[in-house]
Amino acid sequence: MNMKSVTRSRPGRLIAALVLAVTVVTPVVVTGTASAATTLTVAQALAAQDGRSATVTGYVIGQPTATSTVITANYTADTAIAIADAATETSTGRMLYVQVTAEWRSSFGLLTNPSLRGRQITATGTLTAYFSHGGLKTPTAMSLGGGGTTPSPTASPSPTGTGGPYDSTYYAGAVGKTGTALRGSLHTIIRVQTTLSYDQVWEALKDTDQDPANSANVILLYSGRSQSKSSNGGGVDDWNREHVWAKSHGDFGTANGPGTDVHHLRPEDVSVNSLRGNKDFDSGGSTVAEAPGCYTDADSFEPRNAVKGDVARMILYMAIRYEGDDGWPNLEPNDSVSNGSAPYLGRISKLLAWNDLDPPDAFERRRNQRIYERWQGNRNPFVDHPEWARAIWG
Repeated sequence: MNMKSVTRSRPGRLIAALVLAVTVVTPVVVTGTASAATTLTVAQALAAQDGRSATVTGYVIGQPTATSTVITANYTADTAIAIADAATETSTGRMLYVQVTAEWRSSFGLLTNPSLRGRQITATGTLTAYFSHGGLKTPTAMSLGGGGTTPSPTASPSPTGTGGPYDSTYYAGAVGKTGTALRGSLHTIIRVQTTLSYDQVWEALKDTDQDPANSANVILLYSGRSQSKSSNGGGVDDWNREHVWAKSHGDFGTANGPGTDVHHLRPEDVSVNSLRGNKDFDSGGSTVAEAPGCYTDADSFEPRNAVKGDVARMILYMAIRYEGDDGWPNLEPNDSVSNGSAPYLGRISKLLAWNDLDPPDAFERRRNQRIYERWQGNRNPFVDHPEWARAIWG
């Protein structure tokens, strides 16, 4: 029976047919919309390798180099990452290979950002084979964390955030406060610490900055390179102790106190450390050959994306810890890049933005815990509560 005969003699059937058509078509539309809006697990993405566009969240495991090979150190390129539903996953069969195209490599390539390993990311792209393995290609969006966009640098988080395991104990005197009251409380809390000697810093850094993928190595802050713990010293390719708050900004040198505070001391390649010198932090400049993703000019240094937040939180810690009431200079961030030997370091506007854009990762949280438990007995409050930065500095 054709539609013409139904129209003439069976109008009721025409209505039924139209309703049926709508009923049949509607689920297709709804299903497509839901697929675009729903974030998939890696397991779900591996089961849906049919060319659809999807958003997937997982933990960065390493760099895929072949169908069944993922390297977790000594990365060779920025072009691909492997993610999984668990940060400790070792089976490539449960990993999704994500293509990292040119526009995303400076932020999500592992050669440039090796400390991304273990961090959660969200990517949107086409679910199709990559390296002859379940994959996501041609990404249209990539962000840190479990979905959504990277936090805006102008966001104003609540003063107390979501809480943490030390809020009822270590931070009990600070929770719920803002501004100068919060600053004063945090200073009182974190100034109680064990002071290390400069020699002890060597051993502390071998513990606090240990490569999660190789316990014999440390991760260099700016270079991102994994390097043998035993290669510390003064040679051209050795690593030494970088003062993130440059010691000349306040002239405190390497004496016990701010000069040996592990919360702002990090392993770094000797020549890169020298190149950074005592420059303030800002964006722009020429590329740093031995530190991919870093830039420098005559008066400033820009760290790679994966540690921008780390750098910011170390500087903010120093400003709260050293308030000039214990014989050391009153350290303070400002918005200048020409601070010389004054106890100031900039730019605060850039540091606050970096704190927002690069939240604490597993490596940074482990480091904070290690310093608290094994070395100094105090914490960096901005690792535990990054939102406190804007609660103090706005």
